[in-house]
Amino acid sequence: MQIPGMSEDLQTIRDIGWSLWDPIGLNTHNGPPAEAIDEYDSYLLEAIAMLRDGRPLQDVIATLVDIESEHMALGESPDSEERATQTVLELRQIILNP
Repeated sequence: MQIPGMSEDLQTIRDIGWSLWDPIGLNTHNGPPAEAIDEYDSYLLEAIAMLRDGRPLQDVIATLVDIESEHMALGESPDSEERATQTVLELRQIILNP
């Protein structure tokens, strides 16, 4: 879903977050609710900053898992690490292939 005036990079980051990570589970077949569209921005941008700083992938993955389980207080679900891993791998592609 493209939002007028939004940077293509931010839109791509949001698409990755909503399609692969979405720890709260707000995304539907119609996309995320309009009022929550930026819900994960700060977390995903933190992950990208870590990747740009050369942090190991496992550290970035652990950060997203920690955000979900501790910061959001959702606990760790059986697929938390897999969703975080897929998200980080896709975010890394943005950095490697700008």
